[in-house]
This record gives sequence, structure tokens and C-alpha cells, in this order.
Amino acid sequence: MKRTLTVIIEREGDGYVALCPEVDVASQGETVDEARDNLKEALELFFETASAEEVQRRLHDEVYVTRLEVAVD
Repeated sequence: MKRTLTVIIEREGDGYVALCPEVDVASQGETVDEARDNLKEALELFFETASAEEVQRRLHDEVYVTRLEVAVD
């Protein structure tokens, strides 16, 4: 079974952090591609080892990523 998940990648220091908000799993890498690949591996390991109850508890079916403009003084 395959599932499409959201990935948020941001620069942190000298590398990148990748986060999947649906299950709150994160990883990192020296490049965007490496961070994404490492997150994919971490997610596959999570789904392989987590119990069905843990997956159900942590899985958020609706995640929205958007941008918001705010006033900054």
C-alpha cells in the first residue's frame, strides 16, 4: 500500500530538516534531497514497526500547508 504524505523541508544551520506533519516524523540531511530521502526512510521504518494503534493515534488525515501575511512592527 502507498500513501502520499506532506513533507516540509527547511534550512537549519548547515543542513536541512524534513518533517512529515501527518505522523510527526522528522529527519535531516546536508542537502534538500538527502533530508527528503532520509525522511522517506524514517517514514517507511515507522510504518513498518509501529503498531496499528500507534499509527492510528499519530496519523492526522488532514494537514494544510499555506502562507499567511501578518503585520510585523
